[in-house]
Amino acid sequence: MKKITVGTEISVFENIDELNTSDKALMNAATEALEKSYSPYSGFKVAASVLLDNGEILSGANQENAAFSLCLCAEMVVLSTVSSKYPNAKIKKMAVTIKSKRQVLDMPISPCGACRQTILEFELRQEENMKILLKGEVGAVYEMESAQSLLPLSFDGSKL
Repeated sequence: MKKITVGTEISVFENIDELNTSDKALMNAATEALEKSYSPYSGFKVAASVLLDNGEILSGANQENAAFSLCLCAEMVVLSTVSSKYPNAKIKKMAVTIKSKRQVLDMPISPCGACRQTILEFELRQEENMKILLKGEVGAVYEMESAQSLLPLSFDGSKL
């Protein structure tokens, strides 16, 4: 038997003000999109924005349903928008942020497993890394150079 170590490298910025102008604009677009969240059941708002290679910024927010399995995550909403509106565009960066009605979240929360897989598939399809930015309501911003960082032991079509 042998052991291997699987890890992810994350750059941590103390707050949004430490980001460069482009990343700050992308994160601000995600923060503004929190208002588009429909989350009457959980009170947990999630928003995502993407910067496309054509300079366009698109955003999406989570959409809940009383039957929770029918909910749409913010990341899925914005990725579907990209596929529908700009099918040949490449995503340079994705920013995800959150807000809870129960507490102020001062740490980033990572996308769910289904979203991680979908983001990775999108990155593989475009054959170019997608920078990922994660932020809580306040506090630190995490930056990863690739969606692969979200899912280090990933499964993709090359295994089929």
